[in-house]
Amino acid sequence: MKTVSLKIDESVFGETEKILSRINISRNRYINEAIDYYNKIQKKQILQKRLKIESELVRMESMNVLKDFESMDYGD
Repeated sequence: MKTVSLKIDESVFGETEKILSRINISRNRYINEAIDYYNKIQKKQILQKRLKIESELVRMESMNVLKDFESMDYGD
């Protein structure tokens, strides 16, 4: 494990201490779980942004292909 020193806003620390006094978990475990949860949320948001960009690229290419088909003369 790595040791990390951090500064926490007084209000956040106070709220955390109130919660910890009611649940059976150490402050260290609580903070580790909170960071792990936040990391998962951030990874999901990063993936959503990437998928949105790639989806837009596919959409634009599909529109180009559609235009090409529309401009073809099939000699009916």
